[in-house]
Amino acid sequence: MKNTLRLGAFFVVTLLITGFQLRAEPANTPQSVLAIMQQVADWQLAHANTNHPTGWVPAVGDAGFMALAGISADPKYREAMRAVGEKNQWDLPVSNTRKYHADDQCIGQTFTELYFIYREPKMIAPMRDRFEYILTHPAATTSLEFTQPHAVAQQLWSWCDSLFMAPPAWVRLYTATGDQRYLDFAMKNLWQTTDYLYDKEEHLYFRDSTFFKKREANGQKVFWSRGNGWVLAGLARTLQYLPTNHPDRPRIEQLFKEMAEKVRSVQQADGFWRSSLLDPQSYPAAETSGTGLFTYGLAWGVNQGLLDRATFEPAVRKGWAALVSCVEADGKLTHVQPVGSDPKKFNPESTDQFGVGAFLLAGSEMYRMDVLAQAKPVKVTVTNPAGFWRETETVEVKLGGNLAVLDGLSSRVIDSQIYAAEPGTTPDTLVFQVDLASGETRTYDVIDASALAVVPAPIIKTFARYVPERFDDFAWESDRIAHRTYGLALIKAEGTISSGPDVWIKKNRGLIVDMMYKTKHYHEDNGEEMDDYRVGKSRGCGGLGIWDGTKLHVSSNWKNQKLITSGPVRSEFELTYDAWDAGNGRMVSETRRISIDAGSWFSKMHTVLTSDDASPLTVGVGLAERACGTNGTELIAQDQTEGWLSYFQPEDRPKGITAVAIVLPKGSVTEFTTDDASLPDAKLHAEVPQPTHEGAPAIRDLLAVTHAQPGQPLEYYFGASWDRSGDFTTHEQWEAYVKRFAERRDQPLQVTVGN
Repeated sequence: MKNTLRLGAFFVVTLLITGFQLRAEPANTPQSVLAIMQQVADWQLAHANTNHPTGWVPAVGDAGFMALAGISADPKYREAMRAVGEKNQWDLPVSNTRKYHADDQCIGQTFTELYFIYREPKMIAPMRDRFEYILTHPAATTSLEFTQPHAVAQQLWSWCDSLFMAPPAWVRLYTATGDQRYLDFAMKNLWQTTDYLYDKEEHLYFRDSTFFKKREANGQKVFWSRGNGWVLAGLARTLQYLPTNHPDRPRIEQLFKEMAEKVRSVQQADGFWRSSLLDPQSYPAAETSGTGLFTYGLAWGVNQGLLDRATFEPAVRKGWAALVSCVEADGKLTHVQPVGSDPKKFNPESTDQFGVGAFLLAGSEMYRMDVLAQAKPVKVTVTNPAGFWRETETVEVKLGGNLAVLDGLSSRVIDSQIYAAEPGTTPDTLVFQVDLASGETRTYDVIDASALAVVPAPIIKTFARYVPERFDDFAWESDRIAHRTYGLALIKAEGTISSGPDVWIKKNRGLIVDMMYKTKHYHEDNGEEMDDYRVGKSRGCGGLGIWDGTKLHVSSNWKNQKLITSGPVRSEFELTYDAWDAGNGRMVSETRRISIDAGSWFSKMHTVLTSDDASPLTVGVGLAERACGTNGTELIAQDQTEGWLSYFQPEDRPKGITAVAIVLPKGSVTEFTTDDASLPDAKLHAEVPQPTHEGAPAIRDLLAVTHAQPGQPLEYYFGASWDRSGDFTTHEQWEAYVKRFAERRDQPLQVTVGN
């Protein structure tokens, strides 16, 4: 074959008597696996078939590209997949006669995996609409009999291939939304298909009901390699996102292990699986799509500990070697049996996107296998003790070194960050994010990053920096919201004295701080982001002061700043404030440490107030209240026991609504009140701001009153959102998020480190 000379740099060539070619035996290194994966992927990108770009053929290829994107340092693979979604408006194949067809759901696997990276609702919105239709308009048949007209028979998962196309998509959408209906539908239909097509004696699946009585030339039942490859790989991809505590999981794992043992037993000596599993002699052609799917499934099972390593790893490595032998010098993968062709004889030079997808999926698990063979992973086990779904929850552990985090159920390298909690010290704080179902426990592998071939570049979702070019601002943001607060230079420049956080609102999940300062278009509606929140002398969004019962005594602007860390998962910084008169001559100073995590509308405030007087301080944490609108008081919500206060700020002109909230420790709020005496600008409350200026001024501060001990930290959270982002369009939705945030505070993730 042409490939053996080109691949000499990556593979040791050995002569094997296979009857048709010289085979390249892969070296067992992550570098060699990643190199050949990228070579095959690059060839496919250059030869993509643009017909039906979201159909099942490219969708399987895209699933492989997403697996590669999770381990490669080159963003082009992820960007190519995102381009598919953007170009097709994230829609599944549209057909009035195929609203239920499993093949048309396969692309949803890629769209949801992109959603997990970017968390942009538009990526899964059309998929949700389609699946909602299926849930609310049940199929016209309850039978899986394949002799029915296809328009009816294929409304259900009546052929075994569908178990790769559909269930992984439904389970991923459940993971993206927490909507139990998607998971229930997937499990119900997976078992319906299994009960109908699975042969409990052979531990293999019939392609469909028309094969029940068919026999091969040797008298054996007809079980197709690619069809059963779809199933084994589909089970693996379903288990990746099925909650680890789901009651159906043990049964699916047992099914997977039964199939895997049968599949291993029918692998041929050259590493391939022939098109007919039980009559390989009648089907002499080497075939890579079925072999790729089996290699992927078996490798995944070994990596998960579901399959005995000593028994199954040799089969995996033989399968991988067989696949690599079919890669030509330019990266073209050959020996892919075309759709609908005679499996006994087809052009050995044939290729297709679904075959490349199977190859890349297999390679991703080979890569993980080789990485873990070199690394000594530290297991980090994370449990959600709550009775609700958790999304983009940050895990923080005390681990140091050049570390990387591997997803527990796939080969993906998870975006993570390690930093020194105290500048100048050794980095010792590792953070990464997880999604967990109610009561679920998942385990992640933390490894020395040197075991990887490359370290994928993370998606930067938080940012913080000192902004000297704009009067000593300090600005920070997540992929959801942005803030800034003011230094002493602003007093000299504008006379503005304020220690309350400002709010910058945005529609998209991108970062905006640098762009806003560069363009200086702060208050115009730029279509995607703007500053429409006036702080003035108010507490803004979550500022504090010392409360004397009638008036809030507040600090000046911050004096010193110190950046702790900036992105990708967390940004954190420290501000210090000179002492101020907190009433009756008592002087108080403050050190604030503020942090924000990816996926959150809330920042964490860790503040330490100091005073020569050791008696407790009465602190008011505030939100600026506006006079615009007629229903302001109706948009204020609070829960003293849970410690939260929410304000859905009325719109003062057609620029949308900013919502704000504070969440204090549970049981710490002694009262909610208002400060009507501290804002000299209150008389301006009737002012209607011009279109190029920020929102209406505050008329007073809404306060949550609590106590703090000098020298001891007070921790609370403050956050904001914009109704035009589409995340919270009503005050009820925002208040529900604030309430759930408080529940997450009360039931933190349980994290254990160790093997």
